[in-house]
Amino acid sequence: MIIRGALIVKITSITDVNAFMKAVDTCQGKVELVTAEGDRLNLKSKLCQYISMVKLAHFVAASNTIDQTNVLNDIEIVITNPDDIPLLTPYLTVK
Repeated sequence: MIIRGALIVKITSITDVNAFMKAVDTCQGKVELVTAEGDRLNLKSKLCQYISMVKLAHFVAASNTIDQTNVLNDIEIVITNPDDIPLLTPYLTVK
């Protein structure tokens, strides 16, 4: 879904969190992770990357025991620069 020029993607998994975060570092625009609670974590910030990695690691661990779709059902990635989309989509499994 595109809102105000930003691509908003509901994700079901990130296949390689470390590679995804490295790809985020190369992006020109903002990349945000939006939690189920509505928190917006700017993934260009190292602090937010660490917080996000902990959250995502928790989700990945939980997905080994329950249906992964239910685990990440409310997580969204917001990509503001269309040129960044091809950098990030190889790591995302979308709904």
